[in-house]
Amino acid sequence: MAGIGFELRKILQRDSLLSLIQAYVYAGIISSGAWMLSIFGIFIIGIFSIAVVVPDYLVTQFQVSVTYLVAMSLCLTGFAQLAFTRFTADRIFEKKEEVILPNFNGLILCTTLASGGLGLLAAFTLFPQQDLLYRILMLSGFVVMSNIWISTIFLSGMKHYKSILVMFAVGYGLTVIFALLLRPFGLDGLLGGFILGQFILLVGMLILIFYYYPSSHFIRFNFLEKKYLYMTLVMVGFFYNFGIWIDKFIFWINHDTSIPVIGVLRASPIYDIPIFMSYICIVPGMAIFLMRMETEFVDYYHRYYDAVRSGGTLEYMENMRYEMIKTIRRGIFQIINIQIIVALAALILGDFVLPWLGISTLYLPLLFVNLISVGLQVVFLSLLNVFFYLDRRWITLLLTGLFVLLNGAFTVVTLWLGPVFYGYGFAVALMCVVMLGFYLLDRVFESLEYYTFMLQKY
Repeated sequence: MAGIGFELRKILQRDSLLSLIQAYVYAGIISSGAWMLSIFGIFIIGIFSIAVVVPDYLVTQFQVSVTYLVAMSLCLTGFAQLAFTRFTADRIFEKKEEVILPNFNGLILCTTLASGGLGLLAAFTLFPQQDLLYRILMLSGFVVMSNIWISTIFLSGMKHYKSILVMFAVGYGLTVIFALLLRPFGLDGLLGGFILGQFILLVGMLILIFYYYPSSHFIRFNFLEKKYLYMTLVMVGFFYNFGIWIDKFIFWINHDTSIPVIGVLRASPIYDIPIFMSYICIVPGMAIFLMRMETEFVDYYHRYYDAVRSGGTLEYMENMRYEMIKTIRRGIFQIINIQIIVALAALILGDFVLPWLGISTLYLPLLFVNLISVGLQVVFLSLLNVFFYLDRRWITLLLTGLFVLLNGAFTVVTLWLGPVFYGYGFAVALMCVVMLGFYLLDRVFESLEYYTFMLQKY
């Protein structure tokens, strides 16, 4: 994400209240815009299809089917997201940009084969009562969305944030249009329109990638070679995505907290609605995360390591280390503060807003807990981001692996304790890994000069 800092600093150089607001709005759009577009796209399709698609439960089947496609494709591609980003960054550092596109094509082929194989197995074993067209659409959607996440993470790593946002806006705009046009055909029409829009989104992103990174070779698999493959990043990418979804999976699997929707797919209205609403409120925290981490922290980070490479004084490097620490502390406090304000505002306004949206106020306590959880998730993401900058991959592996275990275990415990404790498993798991992350980050910064100079491999 380092490239976004240049754009934000240009805005902040105007040194006015308006420029500060513009910078935060820009950071919020870049950090959450694509995700918000996808959420609202699915929501709009559902809202405008209820009166047309008969029976109404087909709309729910569509939304649940898409949710599972998103969740499973993110977990699958998590294995490749961070590892390939590191491979690409290293090749750029070595000035070997010509190998990037062929290896991206190799990753796309591997992703297509893996998602196609798993999707084919699932389509024809998990949906025995569904028609053939639905199975084909689910298989196609799984392959397309898996490749979209790979393309998105690649373009993000290459700093093409505006291109991603524009492509998602166009892609999900077309997704909504196609789905609404095909809604008279019921579930298959909604799903077919959605996948057609996603396919156009994928094609647009691939065109951008081929335009920005031309190469005389078409396909290579260097990223799978042992010297280029960081297994820690492979597992961190999977653990982070799986850790985010494992509590949802548990609520869906448990028959006491979920309802059958289509085939083996289940949904948990008691948990899904509050968590969906809480993620909408994550934008302010993400904006602050991007502003603090990609402007101030990155600036001091570069100054520190530029001094290391150019023979700067130890005093100067210590000053830069202190500035990095202060920046992280300020950023995390601001994230916590803004998310607390959002949570309190939701608690105050919930009695009025929820009935207006047609949602029971009984969801309000769980919504409040989930708002705290997603705020902690932004803090957790900030900590991981710092550890990635400092190349402490084993620490990120420890934190994300522990996150999976704790979120799964605590969620099971809350199911056993009863509805009053729903949502606390996710919150407590994040609290534990965040506190451990603070402790480890403090240890790393205390010994940063030692790690910098004494543990290098020559």
